[in-house]
This record gives sequence, C-alpha cells and structure tokens, in this order.
Amino acid sequence: MSRKKKTAPSAAEIAAQSQINEDLMIQRAFEQGITTLRDLISPSSIEIHADYFRLGTKYGRTIYIYGYPRAIYTGWLSPIINIDEVLDISMYIYPVDSQVIMRNLRRKVTQLEASMNVNAERGKVRDPELEAAITDAEELRDQLQVGAERFFRFGLYITLWADSLDELKFVQQKIETIFGQQMVFSKVATSQQEQGMQSSLPQCTDQLQIRRNMNTGAISTSFPFTSADLTQDNGILYGVNMHNNGLVIFDRFSLENANMVVFAKSGAGKSFTVKLEALRSMMVGAEVIIIDPENEYQKLCDAVGGAYIRLSLNSDVRINPFDLPKVVDSEDANDALRANLVTLHGLFRLMLGGLNPTEEADLDQALIDTYDRAGITSDPLTHQSTPPTIINLYDTLLHMDGTGPALANRLRKYTTGTFAGIFSQQSNIDINNPMVVFNIRDLEDELRPVAMYIVLSHIWNVVRADQRRRLLIVDEAWQLMQHDDSANFLFSLAKRARKYYLGLTTITQDVEDFMGSKMGRAIVANSSMQLLLKQSASAVDVLSDVFKLTDEEKKRLANFPVGQGLFFAGPNHVHIQVIASETEESLITTNPSNKR
Repeated sequence: MSRKKKTAPSAAEIAAQSQINEDLMIQRAFEQGITTLRDLISPSSIEIHADYFRLGTKYGRTIYIYGYPRAIYTGWLSPIINIDEVLDISMYIYPVDSQVIMRNLRRKVTQLEASMNVNAERGKVRDPELEAAITDAEELRDQLQVGAERFFRFGLYITLWADSLDELKFVQQKIETIFGQQMVFSKVATSQQEQGMQSSLPQCTDQLQIRRNMNTGAISTSFPFTSADLTQDNGILYGVNMHNNGLVIFDRFSLENANMVVFAKSGAGKSFTVKLEALRSMMVGAEVIIIDPENEYQKLCDAVGGAYIRLSLNSDVRINPFDLPKVVDSEDANDALRANLVTLHGLFRLMLGGLNPTEEADLDQALIDTYDRAGITSDPLTHQSTPPTIINLYDTLLHMDGTGPALANRLRKYTTGTFAGIFSQQSNIDINNPMVVFNIRDLEDELRPVAMYIVLSHIWNVVRADQRRRLLIVDEAWQLMQHDDSANFLFSLAKRARKYYLGLTTITQDVEDFMGSKMGRAIVANSSMQLLLKQSASAVDVLSDVFKLTDEEKKRLANFPVGQGLFFAGPNHVHIQVIASETEESLITTNPSNKR
C-alpha cells in the first residue's frame, strides 16, 4: 500500500492565501460599515476652518461664554433659548468639593484683605471693586459652611447653524447683542471649532473645557427649560408645541374673552383645525353653532347627531329677522326691542343697497309702526306676541307718505319677488342641539351676505335668551367684511360675546380684505386667541405688521406645511402642529385621501 508524501506550501502560495484572507476581511469590514447607524446618519462631508465649520451644506460656528456680571438673574438665558434661530446649546456642570473651595476662599480672602491693608497704609483711595470682592467671598464662605450653597464649575457653549456665512455672521451678532445687554461675554472658539462642535453634540464630551466657577444660586439662573408654553390644567388639546414637543392644552374661556380668529390660505388646514376644535369642545360640554358657506361641516354634523339647516330659496327653512329674544334679564328685556330695531336698520341698509337720511328716518318710523300693529311695544310684557314679518313692513311702507312707497318698491323682491319666502315668513327652526350648522352654499351670491347677517342675528337672540357655553364659528367671514353694516354687526358680536358665555371664531382666507377693514382689525383686537396658518406672500406682510412678527416668523409663515402655524393666546404664542387621531380625522376630513 503506497502513501503520498505531503509537500509544504511555497512562500508564494502562503503570500497569495494571506492576500485573499486580507481581502475577505476588508470586504467584510466594508459590508459591515455601510450598514451601521453611524454611516446612515453621518453628513456627506465636513470642513473645519479657524472660526467656522461646514457640515454637508450647513455652516456652523461654536461660541463659548467666558464672562458673567457680578449678579445674574433667573431667566437670563431665556431670550437665547426662545430665539427664532437654529442653535445647539450645551451646559457642562462639574460639582466641586466644598472643603477644597473653603481652603481656596480662605486664602483668597487673606490676599484681598492684605491688598486692602497695603493700600490703606500707602494712603491710596479706597477700591470699591476690592471691597465688593471681599464681601462676596465672605458671604460665599458663610453659605458653604452651613451647607446652604454648593460650588460648581460651569461651561456654556452654543453652536450656531445657518445656510451661508453671511447668515451665520448675522445670527452671531444677534446672539452677542442679547448676551451683551446682560453683561455676559462670549467669544468664538477660534482654531477649536472641531472641539466646539463635539462639545455641543449630545454625547457629553467637554472638549473645550472653558469653565467658570459658580455657586448653586448663580447656576440655577441658567435653567434651560424656559421655552414658551401654553399648557393649562383644563381645556382642550389644540396641538403640539413644535419648540419643545409639549402639548398645547388651552381653555379659551379662561382668557379675557373667548374669541378667536383663524387666518390661512386655501388648503392650509384652517377648516380641519376649526372642526377639530369644535369636536373636542363638544366633548367638554360646549355647544357649537356654525355658519357654513361651502358645505364643509355636514359630515361632522351628521357624525355627532347635530342639526344641519340648509338655507336656499327652494328649502322650507324660514328665519324671521323681526324675532325678538326671549330674555329673562330685566335690563336686556327693556332694551330688546330697541336693540333689534338697530339690527334691522343695518339689515335693510344691506338689503336695499344703502339709505339716505330721509329714507333712514322713514324706515325707522315704519319699523316702529310695524311692531306696534303686531301689539309689540317697548313694554317687555308685549314681547311674547307673534312678531311681524317683512311682508308687514312692506304694507306699512306702501301706505306711508314720503319715501315709504319707494322703499316698499325696493323691498318687493324680498316679499313677492325673486327672494320671497326665506326671510319673509315666521321662523320655523329650532337650534336646541349641541351642534347646529347653517349651510348657505346654495344661496345666490347677492343673498349670501344678507343670509349671514340674518342668521347671526337669530343666533344672537338665542344666545342672549339662554346663556350656555357656546362656540359660534363664522367661516369665510370676509364676505361680511365687504359691507359696513354686516362688518359692524360682527364686531358687535365679538365685543359683547363674553357677557353671554359665547366664543366667536372668525375664519377667513382673504386676509388683505379682512385686515383692510377698520372693523376687521377691531375684531382681531377683540379676539384673545389667533391662529395663523400658512399664508400667501402678500398676506404675510399684512399679518406681520398687525402681530409684530419677527423676521424668522415671517419666513416660516409663508412656508408652513399643512396643519402648522403660529398659535397666539393672550400675550404668548408658539409654533404649533395640529394633530388629530385616526377617528377624529375620519370624522372631520373632507379629502377623500384623508389628507389635510
């Protein structure tokens, strides 16, 4: 039996196999490297310069704080934290053994007192700075001795981000100005930008190591969580605070008035936001009344079992503008007829296209006579009688002297003409429901402002008669602002709503027309809450002037994605993201693809 003899591999074969193994290791390392999280999130490139660095397409610059005033106060860092710029702020706090500090303070006090004695012996003028340093050191020693204070080393670094070097310089100047106003001094980490960037990343590595001694009281003033917050214990969820990811929970009735204005361009999510607020308000017991010009609220109304009232010339719905509120309060009862007469004057100016002083006087007498013939006078006891209608006013005007017959002729289209029926007969609607929607989409354009005026008047009478927690939502309010009388009436509602536990929500996409009206600006001034969603470029300048927006807020306002905006409540405002649950979204969206 023969046996083969094994030969040892040659040096060339060993070298070839070693190369193959090395290539396999490199291949495995490469395959593993491209699948790590670090490779997935790392920027495409990084450039380090003396006073800035470039990370991908973004420019960055790290500055550090090196000087503080003798006394700093709580919230001194708040302007930086809430500034509308992109910043990374890092704080490093190192506790120091109190015994070590006590020994150092004892030595320092001795040196300071010796310096003061030498100056006194030489006859020099007293040094207030030296005396203040001794006083501060002695006070700190006393506090450390009894354990009331501790000592720390504090490092504060800020990395600024921008899209260009010019913008980076501008942001740096803003930051330095804010710090300078408080006698806090900063410097650019020259030739240490890489270390500065590393120090401000969320990896807790203090590579700059530029620190300042601080006691407990001083370091507590730099508490960082001071961003704008609009969260209350009670209220409804409006959305998420994009600045700190907190919840914006607010009760609009807790403000000086419960009115709200919503400005947005078409498709920005204004109706979605308002419907979401209405749905959540109903969950906490509020009733909701909506004037819907575009049939956007029917799905929500049907889902919650509300009353959907469709106003058109072909419907059987009737609203009588001569209705009087059935008020209980004696003061309001005495004033009910007079208040309704004033409202009717505005309505007929709108219906008839304006009145001259003579026509105004004749109309006033005709209105009083029309009520009187129905048995209604200034005596509240007569207000339970059946009110007259526009047809009765027409008959009164027709048999009057002066301009009465001419006014009756102009009024005819609302009694026996094209627009007859809907507002010339006794009311047959009941809005005793948690949600009531008045749809006016099918009304002619000429009749729509009149319908909105009459509906608002009817709602106002109901609100005055039965005070409950209610929201009144007026969509496309710019249609009312086109006419002085309807604009004045809407402003009157905004001004008086608080007294009757009513919150008025005014929605419009035509910001220029709304804010161009004197009454429009007055309505905004009488609304404690405002929501600004994405705006057209022309509207941004108008709103910026009214709401005193910063340059950064102006830039955002024109570029907000759908559902994001600026939420104002009283003196505070935050960047908000409106978020709904799947169930809520299915109830309120009007988009077949369920996208706002």
